[in-house]
Amino acid sequence: MPTPQFIVDIREKIGHDLLWLPGTTSVVLREHDCDSSTLEVLLVQRSDNGEWTPITGICAPGEEAHVTAAREVLEETGVAVDVEAVIGVVTIPPLVHANGDKASYLSVWFRCCPKGSTAAHVADDESSNVAWVPVNELPPMLHRFEAPIHAAVEHYRNPSGFTVVMGMPPEA
Repeated sequence: MPTPQFIVDIREKIGHDLLWLPGTTSVVLREHDCDSSTLEVLLVQRSDNGEWTPITGICAPGEEAHVTAAREVLEETGVAVDVEAVIGVVTIPPLVHANGDKASYLSVWFRCCPKGSTAAHVADDESSNVAWVPVNELPPMLHRFEAPIHAAVEHYRNPSGFTVVMGMPPEA
């Protein structure tokens, strides 16, 4: 999906100036071949920069974050999900997008599981590839995308002992 219209409208007024936006990161996990020791995560390869990431998105005005999380996964991969848990709330420091727009995000991280078919495919123009990847074989990615995957795996394996991530954890 292209840039949401409400952001286009705001950008007409503020240009490339810094914009603070609420967003989500959806970490979709599944057990591979019913083997709980082999988890896979659903990743997309972004068409704008080639990076592999979990599914991210911007909340529409008035949209609940968990609704955004499920909507973005379906729109980008064709996989319907249940949003199972909030696993983190972090601020992404200001960054500059390829078009020169500056933005900072309050990102709510969610652990999700597929409901129904797990057949994933590129479902919009934001991604050039979609894949289920073993969590122990992640492609190189930025820390801000790797951290929620690690948190989701930790929550999946020990939900009662998990503490929600508040603030971006330091890089290892």
